[in-house]
Amino acid sequence: MKTGSKTLRLILGDQLHRRIATLSDLDPDTDIVLMVEVRAEATYVRHHKQKIAFLFAAMRHFARDLEAEGVTVDYVRLGDPENTGSFGGELERAFERHTPERVVVTEPGEWRVWEMMQDWRESLPLEIREDNRFLCSRARFEAWAEGRKSLRMETFYRDMRKRTGLLMEGAEPEGGRWNFDAENRKALPKSLEPPERLAFQPDAITREVIELVEAEFGDHFGRLDGFSWPVTRKDALKVLAGFLKEGLPRFGDYQDAMRTNAPFLYHALISPMLNAGLLDAEEVCRAAERAYREGRVPLNCAEGFIRQILGWREYVRGLYWARMPDYARSNALSATRDLPWFYWSGETEMACLEACIGQTRDHAYAHHIQRLMVLGNFALIAGIAPAQVEEWYLVVYADAYEWVELPNVHGMVLWADGGVMGSKPYAASGAYIDRMSDYCRGCAYDVKLKAGLTACPFNYLYWNFLIENAERLSGNPRLSMPYRTLERFGPKRRAEITADASRFLDTLSADQSAFQIASPR
Repeated sequence: MKTGSKTLRLILGDQLHRRIATLSDLDPDTDIVLMVEVRAEATYVRHHKQKIAFLFAAMRHFARDLEAEGVTVDYVRLGDPENTGSFGGELERAFERHTPERVVVTEPGEWRVWEMMQDWRESLPLEIREDNRFLCSRARFEAWAEGRKSLRMETFYRDMRKRTGLLMEGAEPEGGRWNFDAENRKALPKSLEPPERLAFQPDAITREVIELVEAEFGDHFGRLDGFSWPVTRKDALKVLAGFLKEGLPRFGDYQDAMRTNAPFLYHALISPMLNAGLLDAEEVCRAAERAYREGRVPLNCAEGFIRQILGWREYVRGLYWARMPDYARSNALSATRDLPWFYWSGETEMACLEACIGQTRDHAYAHHIQRLMVLGNFALIAGIAPAQVEEWYLVVYADAYEWVELPNVHGMVLWADGGVMGSKPYAASGAYIDRMSDYCRGCAYDVKLKAGLTACPFNYLYWNFLIENAERLSGNPRLSMPYRTLERFGPKRRAEITADASRFLDTLSADQSAFQIASPR
């Protein structure tokens, strides 16, 4: 290996972009690119097996592509007997091997790694560069947020539209409206068959990684059979192109829809690649805008998709960095119940939860409404402790990193931040799930029943949630209608709600046999 190299450049596993700031001034004649597979990153939470396999396989392919350019890559594999198992340990070993003049990194996605980097600065000539894969830098978001009483995503999104020019006609939004969300809430017709997911057969590199993950992390959540994620930029671009052609034309209409045994519908399935660096946020948004301007997709579909990236993705990242580390510590609704075991086992007779947990186990994926209005809605109205719910979301999804997971779950799903992110909790009864899916048709519980052993638990848990949190939420203008309805309930009905909720919630801490309802219809 070379010694006396000018620069050692550390690439993290979620920074697999050739134009990442770390590599912007790379000199292949002198520099070393360091990439490491470390046990600490696979186990600080027990990540889904597919997530670990996806990242290790993508890292190995990225390293191979760099080497094909003539770049010297120092790649430390998990099984290397000298591997210390941590970023810091491997960086120190690499520094001793190569004796560089400086070490260059790009700012990480997670606060815990940011704190590691501050420690590295004490012993290494470390340069931390701004992450250039986002359309809004951390500093720019903080400048936008400064002095605002309310940090709403919609306001931020409009500012980003103006700044980037995406879907703009001069100073006005394309089509005269900023947001077409009201048109993007349709249930999926029975006659409509969504396109097949573009799947990729694992090559030799990926097969080796899959075997490694099964051997080293076989007791983690999830399945590896059927692994078919793209692990190269070339294949990630194929997924994007396929979505623009087959998915985006209907994405807007049916982005909130759910169907049993149809986990992907019209969704892009690009978030793991986007969050790992195989795709770039701006190129994805520009591609969607181009599809609209060329007449290939309707405006509501292009706008709804771009809002997910330019709006939500950039917003939650900015909010995360602006509010950490204190953001994770709040618990505005004082939720303390333990996460039910069925979030891991999938063994529940609530068909919607069984379907969403099952596909999460099988694919390390669920779309945003499944995460928010089924899995998250239940955790919210059941009063599950935020930290436990947040860890679950971080574990189970291939696209989950704390910067994106924590604000979405802590703020959007659980309202644990007390309204920093959302103006009201996203609580709903079974009627919403029934309207947007076919889950209720095959459920042991009856979504039309409001009380009793066979009533849909979402129904009485929703009203019980409002009762339990009335002191905190009854003055919220966006909840005035349900609280007016609750006021019309008599003492008998309210007692019935709390009794049903108490009976059901007591089963969540019991053994698995308690999850079986007494008399399924």
